[in-house]
Amino acid sequence: MFSFSASAKIIITCSKRLAPYLEQEVRELGFTPARTFATGVELLGTVNDCIKLNLNLCSASQVLYSLKEFYCNGPDDLYEALIRYPWENLLTPQGYFSVTSNATHFTVNNDMFVNVKVKDAIADRMRRETLKRPDSGSELSGAVFHLYWKEERAEIFLDTSGETLAKHGYRKIPGKAPMLEALAAATLRATRWDRTGVFINPMCGSGTVAIEAAMLATNRKPGLYRKNYSFMHLTGYDAARYETELKKLQEQIKPGAGLRIIASDISDDAIKIAKVNAGIAGVEALIEFIQCDFEATPVPEAGGVLYFNPEYGERLGDVSALETTYARMGDFMKKKCPGYFGYIFTGNLELAKKIGLKASRRIEFYTSKIDCRLLEYELYGGSRRETKKEATL
Repeated sequence: MFSFSASAKIIITCSKRLAPYLEQEVRELGFTPARTFATGVELLGTVNDCIKLNLNLCSASQVLYSLKEFYCNGPDDLYEALIRYPWENLLTPQGYFSVTSNATHFTVNNDMFVNVKVKDAIADRMRRETLKRPDSGSELSGAVFHLYWKEERAEIFLDTSGETLAKHGYRKIPGKAPMLEALAAATLRATRWDRTGVFINPMCGSGTVAIEAAMLATNRKPGLYRKNYSFMHLTGYDAARYETELKKLQEQIKPGAGLRIIASDISDDAIKIAKVNAGIAGVEALIEFIQCDFEATPVPEAGGVLYFNPEYGERLGDVSALETTYARMGDFMKKKCPGYFGYIFTGNLELAKKIGLKASRRIEFYTSKIDCRLLEYELYGGSRRETKKEATL
């Protein structure tokens, strides 16, 4: 039986440029990272720790638990190293497993070949030891193993997550070109929002940013919306341990008293979708959804944070038409939002110049294959109001 209490290396992966926010989350959970790198965080821990990490992390993609490191200079080395590992201690003969990989070696043409080689080694070992070959496939619904192989060094991990953690499980209707939940959560951590003041999200689309803001303010974690993880399909899995961690998530939810989140969109369909998604997340009552042009979005005088995630011409919208939209966003912030911190997330820095305001911060992010910025604007009232046009970004 596999031990959930043995310590080993844990690698928590994330999308490019999210690692600083992932590290912050990991530390808040009481863990001490051994190192932080471009696309993840490394620490020492147990599979029981992985359960906690999977349920709590907002900006992560996968939680990988190291099983074995080995020398590997070709497919034969790979097979021989893995068939010697006691897979029968992790899997039941009636189980289902899948394999993912990240391989860079002169003998490898594609990851599919590597995945099949790993599957064969695991299945052959299981058949030899248990007289039954477990089912395997591409779906990540059962036990999942991940191979990292670079040059002559290889490492096999238990992917304790399975399906990516970057999707938080409440967005059943995505809408058009939605921001990934993990990215939205990380950008919110990058803002100056104190999680109690006003948060306004014009152009809210399917509601991801507003929903993530409500989750952040009320301490709701993604584990509340997901029922299946890879770790559940291993021998030695203790459902009571998972239920204990899930109960902690439920008990730590804050009521959100006095919280005001306003989300608007000109599209009635977008607002309907956003309400459905917010309802699934359990935060619909915390968000004021308004169907209107962004310029008609109410802005309370108390001050707070304003967050735009407009189209930027890469996948949606015509760039020339968007120039007017960006200029209007700048005018809206200048004229109607004194005392606020304004944020615009964009993958088009040329369009951003049309905003007509000088950004106080330009925070780097990455989405898909697009280099993006979260631009911060400190919006002063009266004589301190910023009217200088953006010269460089």
